[in-house]
Amino acid sequence: MVNWRPVYDIEQRELESERRTKQLESEIEQLDIENRRLAELESRMDALLLNADSSSQTPPATGSN
Repeated sequence: MVNWRPVYDIEQRELESERRTKQLESEIEQLDIENRRLAELESRMDALLLNADSSSQTPPATGSN
């Protein structure tokens, strides 16, 4: 007599699905952290560029005759 439970396959698929769901949630959390870090860096870069633009003076125009 074969000791086969049809429910076993379903249980295994559910376990695999739960494992993948947890893995994806972890990856999403890591991406959220990375996105926040990149947004902060972008904000700093924008501030530096704005500061550099406002503090730099344009050289006087020289006329070549």
